Amino acid sequence: MIRIRNIKLSLDCNNEENLKKEAEHILKNKINSFTIKKRSIDAREKSNIIYVYTIDVEVNDENKILKSNRNNNISIKPNEEYKIDITGKIKLTYQPIVIGLGPSGLFVAYILAKYGYKPIIFERGNSIEERVKDINHFWNDNILNPNSNIQFGEGGAGTFSDGKLNTLVNDKMNRDLFVLKTFVECGAPSDILYDSHPHIGTDILQKVIVNMRTKIIEMGGTIKYNSCMTDIITKDDKIKSIVINDANSYPCECLFLCIGHSARDTYKMLYQHKLNMESKPFAIGLRIMHNQEMIDKSMYGDNYNKLPHASYKLTYKTSTGRGVYSFCMCPGGYVVNASSENNRLAINGMSNYDRESGIANSALIVTVSKEDYGDSLFSGIEFQRKLEEKAYSLGKSNIPIQTYGDFLYNINTIKFGSVVPQIKGNYNFTNLNELLPKSIADSLKEAMPEFGKKISGFASNDAILAGVESRTSSPIRILRNDSFMSNIKGIYPCGEGAGYAGGIMTSAMDGLKSCEEFLKVYKY
Repeated sequence: MIRIRNIKLSLDCNNEENLKKEAEHILKNKINSFTIKKRSIDAREKSNIIYVYTIDVEVNDENKILKSNRNNNISIKPNEEYKIDITGKIKLTYQPIVIGLGPSGLFVAYILAKYGYKPIIFERGNSIEERVKDINHFWNDNILNPNSNIQFGEGGAGTFSDGKLNTLVNDKMNRDLFVLKTFVECGAPSDILYDSHPHIGTDILQKVIVNMRTKIIEMGGTIKYNSCMTDIITKDDKIKSIVINDANSYPCECLFLCIGHSARDTYKMLYQHKLNMESKPFAIGLRIMHNQEMIDKSMYGDNYNKLPHASYKLTYKTSTGRGVYSFCMCPGGYVVNASSENNRLAINGMSNYDRESGIANSALIVTVSKEDYGDSLFSGIEFQRKLEEKAYSLGKSNIPIQTYGDFLYNINTIKFGSVVPQIKGNYNFTNLNELLPKSIADSLKEAMPEFGKKISGFASNDAILAGVESRTSSPIRILRNDSFMSNIKGIYPCGEGAGYAGGIMTSAMDGLKSCEEFLKVYKY
């Protein structure tokens, strides 16, 4: 097949018929069929917004066309198959074990099951169906299940997010495409294969996870829910067995640690067994909410209603050198109570596939380092916990919120302006200056006018802030060697909780990388 890049269509001409005509004009040849490889929106000129496509076409006389054409945007379609070589020689005595069923754990389990290794997967939380009930019970009645919530349970924390599937990683192995294709095979919309900013949404992602689970089980995997790894047994720096729920022991020679960034108790247990770890920088801050229509108009101009809801990405460096940036932006979404520990409160953002809540929300976060929280391995976690305890107290167990204008002038909010929040969970008016360290609050206040220059209306006094956004990434990295193994032989740390990923796609891809290294060593 032939690949054609940089095909441009105006908004009024954006359909498959015109796309085919434009491709035939470029090739000066008829096309038998085509598939879209990539689609993006160029909105730099709001009066002339265009769609930009890359497509793969099937034609007669392919070689003749390629030889006669000198257009740099025309080339042969590359081989984009994801391929794993199984070259391992060591025979396993026991089935490999996977801890955690978030994105990295799902794809580790999927690959192991696909190639006959019959993995056993332990997930501390509930199945997705029961997890949804636990979360709704928490949002409605404020009764938390510490092991089945936004952070823990089948699918991981990313299940209750916007379901963004874009990544800046340039992966020559095509792991990213394999992840997307697997999602589509399991019920995701096919447009995630080519949209430049693909997303599934939490409603569809839940169904995809159920279908992935079914495939894993059909291929020989075993999944055990409500099963938290509470201890490991080692000998001569090798993993020998694991303990689940302080009760049942399972022999183990290969353990994939896909624990997620909120498994604070697991980090401490592993540290006691001298698993090598280090602290790492992260970021904390608040969520901000605007009317989605305002964001759309600012990003797209008068044609905003002809386009998908707009997202944004903002960055700023303060006069003190701190980075301030938007994170996990959710068009048409909800701010959600994402707590996982009693008497502590953390928030996140999520969207359904249609993104039709009417409210845009994003984390606005500020970088923090050892200078803020201390030198010990667990100082970052304790820093997060203290902020979450403050948020819980300030909001009287509910999400603390405040308008931006009141935050700026350091006064308690008593009513909303033109923005009415969309929140999953209860909330209370507060003064968020009492929550954040002054250096963090000042950094946000310095950045907001600059963000307002980039998006008209962003720094409106009526914008709503909520806190605290503390679980942006893992504050700990579990060290591993070039073979993706820890200092305790047989343990493969991977995903966001191990400190090597930052979202659904990179976590899934990191799980694949770990499997690749495993398959170079072990046979079953």
